[in-house]
Amino acid sequence: MKYTQKQIDKYHRQKYIAELEKIAKNLFRMFRDVRIDAKNLANKLEQLKKKLDEKTEVQLDSEYHRQLKTYIQTVYEQVCLSKEFDDIRLNEMREVQMTRLNRLQKMKNQATYKKEKHKSNHHSEDWS
Repeated sequence: MKYTQKQIDKYHRQKYIAELEKIAKNLFRMFRDVRIDAKNLANKLEQLKKKLDEKTEVQLDSEYHRQLKTYIQTVYEQVCLSKEFDDIRLNEMREVQMTRLNRLQKMKNQATYKKEKHKSNHHSEDWS
C-alpha cells in the first residue's frame, strides 16, 4: 500500500506533537516529585529531548504547540546546558515551571470548549 505525501506529513505531525506533549507531562511529573534530584531530571530531560530531535520537525500551526516547543527548549537550556544547575536551583525553579506548565495546559484546554456559534443556539431553546 502506497501512502500519499499528505498522509506521511500528517503521520509525522502527529508523532512530533505527541512527543512534545509527552515531554510536557514528564516535566510536570518530575517538577512535582520532590524526591527527584537535579542529576536525574537532567538525564531524563536529555533522553526525552533526544527522542524529540529524532522525529521529523514539522511546522506547528497552533499557538499552544509553538509555546510548548519554546517552553521545552527553554527548560532544556536551563537544565541540561547550564553548568550551574544543581538541586538548589531545581528547588527554586520548581513552582515557577509548574505554573508555566499549567498555563500551557489552560491554553490547550481553551480550544476544547464549544464554539460561540453553538452556544447562542443553545440559549434560545425553549425548555417548557
